[in-house]
Amino acid sequence: MLLEMDDVSLLYGRIQALHGISLTVDEGEVVALIGANGAGKTTTMRAISGLRPVSAGRIRFAGEDITKLRADLRVVRGISQSPEGRGVFPGMTVQENLEMGAYTRRDRAGIASDMEKVYELFPRLLERRKQAGGTMSGGEQQMLAVGRALMSRPKLLLLDEPSMGLAPMMIQQIFAIITEINQQGTTILLVEQNAQQALSRAHRAYVLETGRIVKSGTGAELLHDPSVKEAYLGVA
Repeated sequence: MLLEMDDVSLLYGRIQALHGISLTVDEGEVVALIGANGAGKTTTMRAISGLRPVSAGRIRFAGEDITKLRADLRVVRGISQSPEGRGVFPGMTVQENLEMGAYTRRDRAGIASDMEKVYELFPRLLERRKQAGGTMSGGEQQMLAVGRALMSRPKLLLLDEPSMGLAPMMIQQIFAIITEINQQGTTILLVEQNAQQALSRAHRAYVLETGRIVKSGTGAELLHDPSVKEAYLGVA
């Protein structure tokens, strides 16, 4: 078991955002979290990455209890996130953004090798490597955010709404790259409102509603589940 959340609750002030979330991610999987806006998907990611403290429950990663571990130390352990809204450094070049992704590392040869791999995965970034991140298109910025997350050489890659605001053709490209990243050996936890794409790519998935997991199964099972189809796929 690579990641385990056990009965995790989280508060924003007096508002309880997560109500006893329990989920697992095995090594090598793509696991999707789907749900409507406000369901708690991004909050779950923030709990895992350490950006929000949990009020109850336990989070374990690679056998270690990381519930109270600082966010930067979780990156060192192997958890890296491409956040909602991309969050690139707009005044930095593409190359500088990617270098920021490797800030916890000191292995120069490994960093250079991983930079080459990111450029192979995203040829557009190689073309734009001297361009400021903030001047690129939404799709290019999403590629940059994913590439930057990969530069920490994560065991677990957290992807939060990678298709948000992208054109249909770019969405297809981003999800094809997500599949390729997984096939190259990176475990992925994916938060995504495009349920069709997410469930099509996921080995397993969880459905969140108002901070609670209400359904789980394989991606294929949930893709054909009547209640999921009606609520998230626009099919009655």
